[in-house]
Amino acid sequence: MQVYDELVARGLIAQVTNEEEIRKMVNEGKATFYIGFDPTADSLHVGHFMALCLMKRLQMAGNKPIALIGGGTAMVGDPSGRSDLRQMMTVETIQHNCECFKKQMSKFIDFSDGKALMVNNADWLMNLNYIEMLRDVGVHFSVNRMLTHECYKKRMERGLTFLEFNYMIMQSYDFLMLYEKYGCNMQFGGDDQWANMLGGTELIRRKLGKDAHAMTITLLLNSEGSKMGKTAKGAVWLDPEKTSPYDFYQYWRNVDDADVIKCLRMLTFLPLEQIDEMSHWEGSQLNQAKEILAYELTKLVHSEEEAKKAQDSARALFGSGDAAEMPTAELSMDDLQDGKADILTIVHKSGLCASRSEARRNVQQGGVSVDGEKVTDIAASYTLDQLKAGIVVKRGKKNFKKVVVK
Repeated sequence: MQVYDELVARGLIAQVTNEEEIRKMVNEGKATFYIGFDPTADSLHVGHFMALCLMKRLQMAGNKPIALIGGGTAMVGDPSGRSDLRQMMTVETIQHNCECFKKQMSKFIDFSDGKALMVNNADWLMNLNYIEMLRDVGVHFSVNRMLTHECYKKRMERGLTFLEFNYMIMQSYDFLMLYEKYGCNMQFGGDDQWANMLGGTELIRRKLGKDAHAMTITLLLNSEGSKMGKTAKGAVWLDPEKTSPYDFYQYWRNVDDADVIKCLRMLTFLPLEQIDEMSHWEGSQLNQAKEILAYELTKLVHSEEEAKKAQDSARALFGSGDAAEMPTAELSMDDLQDGKADILTIVHKSGLCASRSEARRNVQQGGVSVDGEKVTDIAASYTLDQLKAGIVVKRGKKNFKKVVVK
């Protein structure tokens, strides 16, 4: 199976400008393509993950990726998919975030020997002359047409700033510059970027009389239609300091049954034949499929060693494996009374519940266990020796920590 057909089979492709031409270029390894990443945080997150995997797949097929860091566009902020104005960032913050992105991307993309490029659109956007930009680029954009695009229609209801209105022009200009500087003939991005990407292909056609192409990637949505990569704690980050390898593993281990096969197809590099076989699994076998998904993705992002540690720690909850790498909460000696800590203190201080009253409700309702034993007595307590050795405290089905006294 050639690479384009594999992308289709994995459900990755949403929209294309010229399928026949894109298929030919991608399959023959003749695509020089870019994907843009605005540095709105100091880490990439799961929302970027599928784009990175796509870049890796296409590079493996001989195509040349360009990772465009949006040091310039981040000064404006993309209104796509937003109901409000993005928070403005300082130049120093944006530069710091750019450096963090570069480090993370290198785990996925081979930048050696010119096999891929990493560029920053601040290099050309920050020094533009406003009048020249209006005359040279702005003249090619119809305001009437721009306002028909979904990314602007949604924002018109709440108020669209002129600052944000320029974003499509800036992204289109990026494509033009990459075409002229590096021969970039294709842009890939999330499906919510379709209008901005068409703006770029049209600008290249009008300015240079050349053809450029665009392809959008299917958004990673769960079975309820919401974007994946969000938890009660916030985004699932690729930086291990922001989302630990264990928590990253657990996020994928706990996906809904309806989403596991789709995620295996779209995000892992497992053979499609193997995934098709798993699509017939039911019941407890689906848990095995989730383990495979979590292991494969944690290995991609954090290394095989971290994936193995996370898997062992997760299995430790069910009576096997090594709990050494499980998330740990430390109690202080001040949390003990008469050499013991009661269960409410342990659940509260470990962060498994926000308050003692919430901890009390969870214990009384049978939602708390210690070392695999359900605890229903709110007066239950644990000795200093037990806590020094460490106890595994679990609240509900998915929240647990190893609690120790240091």
